[in-house]
Amino acid sequence: MELVDCHTHTIYSDGGSTLDENIAAAEARGLTTIACTDHFAHPAFMDCAVDESRIAELGSRIEQARLSHPNIDIVFGWEADWYEGCERDIPLFKAGATFLLGSVHYLGEFAIDWSEDMRIWDAEGADEVWRRYAQAWCRACFCPVGFDSMAHPDLPRLFENEGYAPSLDLGPLWDDMAEAAHESHVRIELSTAGLRKSVRDFYPAFELLKRFRTAGVPLTVGSDAHSSKDIGYGINEAYACARRAGYASIDVPTSSGEWRRVAL
Repeated sequence: MELVDCHTHTIYSDGGSTLDENIAAAEARGLTTIACTDHFAHPAFMDCAVDESRIAELGSRIEQARLSHPNIDIVFGWEADWYEGCERDIPLFKAGATFLLGSVHYLGEFAIDWSEDMRIWDAEGADEVWRRYAQAWCRACFCPVGFDSMAHPDLPRLFENEGYAPSLDLGPLWDDMAEAAHESHVRIELSTAGLRKSVRDFYPAFELLKRFRTAGVPLTVGSDAHSSKDIGYGINEAYACARRAGYASIDVPTSSGEWRRVAL
């Protein structure tokens, strides 16, 4: 079955492998599409983002890689953080990218997925972090910049097995998220990243994934690899999970900017 990975990172942002190393890994594992989605964010405190002075260099490297690797579609994209005012920043630095993967990592200046700084979790508690995250995520769906897909929709689950599980019923928040994705016509990502972390599960959780499916929200699939060894990680398992939730296909970005559909 055709394998694609629509969420990967390189040393241009916070990845540990080069673009060439990632592409070589993708080819070795039989992928037909790899999307390079290094982090883009403008506020200085979002320090995992690409150095803006190297954006043109990254675009040029991707163009060169396409010539060297004609048997795999190499998509130039960004994992672009949503924040107040991002719609003014992202178009200035899009630089030929054809795929925008939206994400919410920060509430204010506090990262919600950085284990070295848990202040927001300790100060506000898991319930409030979840409420604020869901509200921000829904706003991101309607961002005028037009995200193509929304990454790891339930990222706050990252620490749920480390003492930060919410006590509130997440169902109403998940209903809001499914409605926002549907009404904004954005795709959502089925990510295998959580399988490599203590949560030991896909993002989104299966019950949230089913809500997205019921709402008719299309799906992209990615590993969120930050190392070449994780390129394509768990993609077959993600396909099986999507089928169990009722999905019959996934959407795949292309280097030309068009979209194609892969049957499951």
